[in-house]
Amino acid sequence: MRQQDPDGVLLIDKAAGMTSHDVVALVRRRLGIKKVGHCGTLDPLATGLLLVVVGRGTKIQDLLMAEDKEYTGTMRLGVTTDSQDADGQVVDTRPVPELTREQLDAAFAKFHGDFYQMPPMVSAIKKDGVPLYKLARQGKTVEREPRFVHVFAHEITGVRLPEIDFRVVCSKGFYVRTYAFDIGEELGCGAHLGALRRTKSGRFDVTNAITVDEVRNGDPAEVLRRTMDLPTVSRLRGA
Repeated sequence: MRQQDPDGVLLIDKAAGMTSHDVVALVRRRLGIKKVGHCGTLDPLATGLLLVVVGRGTKIQDLLMAEDKEYTGTMRLGVTTDSQDADGQVVDTRPVPELTREQLDAAFAKFHGDFYQMPPMVSAIKKDGVPLYKLARQGKTVEREPRFVHVFAHEITGVRLPEIDFRVVCSKGFYVRTYAFDIGEELGCGAHLGALRRTKSGRFDVTNAITVDEVRNGDPAEVLRRTMDLPTVSRLRGA
């Protein structure tokens, strides 16, 4: 007889090329659980930590989504795209000047603390009930409301112009694609996000996550045992 479905959170290291919905569908299919959701969408280009909630864990979905996130990424200067990342169509190319570390530091510092961010057209935000990315596919551009966001910490971890590696700790609703775009504009040459990995969400760390391959090919009972129950989740959150 099958054990009772768990209630809690499964930490999954999302693979590149998948949508967050793909991961939810995989968990639902492999584990035979009906109530499955995720906290904080990761674009197909991105890898890393996706919090998948199962059973009664879906009731704390909004609480988990509200927590701060940490990302590592790579932006590529000199090229802008319609989606602000490497999956989009190139819309502009500009020469990349010889930038000093001081100039790079100053540009990143402009986007630290509190500021407003304009969500990209290629996003899941809805306008009159229609996701913006669907309107963007039709060649439409609509007015968007700037979002108030916060960067708690940032670090330039590598410079190989035209590429810059970075780490950023940010509030919910933050678009790292737009962060790369805005820094590129500040530097005068444009940029897009070339790679992205979510490393933390609140107190949850990708080092404790199960891989997509383990979900897809592993023993479902073992995957179920990796689910954190709700009391454990509550303690981790400090609730």
